[in-house]
Formats: sequence, structure tokens, C-alpha cells
Amino acid sequence: MSATLVLLGSASWAYNCPVVIKQAEDTIKKAEAGKVSPETRQLIDEAKKLLAEAKAHHENAKTKRDHGDAVRKAKTAIAYADEAMILQNP
Repeated sequence: MSATLVLLGSASWAYNCPVVIKQAEDTIKKAEAGKVSPETRQLIDEAKKLLAEAKAHHENAKTKRDHGDAVRKAKTAIAYADEAMILQNP
């Protein structure tokens, strides 16, 4: 039973990438729709850079680690965009 769970868990990385990448795209769009200042622009630009890297890791993935890198970078992009939104609304 545990082996099945491990196999299913590792297979989900490949299918999880597009979902997390889409979440990052949506969060960045929301951040861009707000009141963008020079400070928040830097955060949004960093989020976009990480999103591009996440997409590249996913598209060129050959291993589970590549998919893991894609998810990590997309989640980090979400965090940057979230921070930008927080700073836009003091």
C-alpha cells in the first residue's frame, strides 16, 4: 500500500506543474492590476522571471527533480506577487 502511495505521489509532480504555473500567472496578473509602485514593480518582475524559469523547467523536464524545480519556482513566483499585492494595500 505504501509503495502505491509513493508512486502516485511522485507521478503527481508532472501533473501539478501546469496547475501551479497557472496559479502563478493569475497571481501575477492580479498584482499587475493593482497600484504598481517602483518597489512592487521589482517584486512583480522577479515573479515573472521565476515563472518563465518554471515554465522552462516543466517544458524541458526529464526527471522528477525538473518537475520539482518547476513547482518550486512557480510557488516562489506566487509568493513574490503576493508580497507585491500586500505592499500595494497598506
